[in-house]
Order: sequence, then C-alpha cells, then structure tokens
Amino acid sequence: MSLIIRKATLNDLPVLLEFEQGVITAERPFDPTIKEGTIHYYDINELITSPHSAVFVAESNGNIVASGYAKIKTDRHYLKHAYQGYLGFMFVSEPYRGKRLNKMIIDALLKWCKTQNIFEIRLDVYDDNIPAIKAYEKVGFKKHMINMRLDIENLDLD
Repeated sequence: MSLIIRKATLNDLPVLLEFEQGVITAERPFDPTIKEGTIHYYDINELITSPHSAVFVAESNGNIVASGYAKIKTDRHYLKHAYQGYLGFMFVSEPYRGKRLNKMIIDALLKWCKTQNIFEIRLDVYDDNIPAIKAYEKVGFKKHMINMRLDIENLDLD
C-alpha cells in the first residue's frame, strides 16, 4: 500500500464532502439532537484555505482514504494558554480502518500545530463512541471534561 499524508487542496473537496457525511452517519447513533437529512458540520473550503487551520488527508494509490483538521481557536481568558488547536473531521474509509491512518493524520495535525506555536490540543468525542476514545487515547489524549445534556421538552417540572 503506497501511502502519503499531505495537506488537502480544494481539488479534494468532493471526496471530503463525502467523508463529512460519513462522520455524520457514524455520529448520529450517539446524538439524538442531530437533525435528520443532509446536514454539514464543517466549512471544508474555509478549513482548507484559512491560515488558521489545516486539513490533512491520507492518500493511498491516488485515492483519499482518511482525513482530519486542526483549527486554531482563541481559548477562554482564564486559561494558561491563549489559543488551542482543535481537532476534528477525523475519518478513515472502511477498508483502511485499523491501519493506524488516524494516528498518522493526528501526527501531521500535531506537527502543524507546533509550527503555529500551538501546544494545547483539544477535541470532542461522544462518550459512547468507545472505538474513537480508544484511538485518541492511543495517541496520548486523556479525558478532561464531560459535557452533559438534558432534554426537558416532555419533562414534568410541576
């Protein structure tokens, strides 16, 4: 398998838009608040062209098979760091899963963050998405904070 990790270009947009739908399909079972039908999480064009973000892809024999992005975000004023690198859009095509492509993409994103002098890296993952959590833990991420929700539409509050 000939494999290249590289920055995405706008020519990659059609495949990346398909990957985005793959991410959404994978996450829908974990999140009942996601709208039905075709939606978009990301402005992939912006992520590719902005100097404050980078999209990396894994290419095998000329085909894009994995993706991920890092985006520099201003962080909360009370934290030790002013900015964070936020990772997202982690996707690996089905036949290529289990081949450490996610790690290769994350490594490229982390290197890019370091070149931007960004050292605090964050990402979000659904608590029930155990395979994703394990993959992130393998590259050094640790659970930090839990985001909780409550749907009170049908809750009797009297």
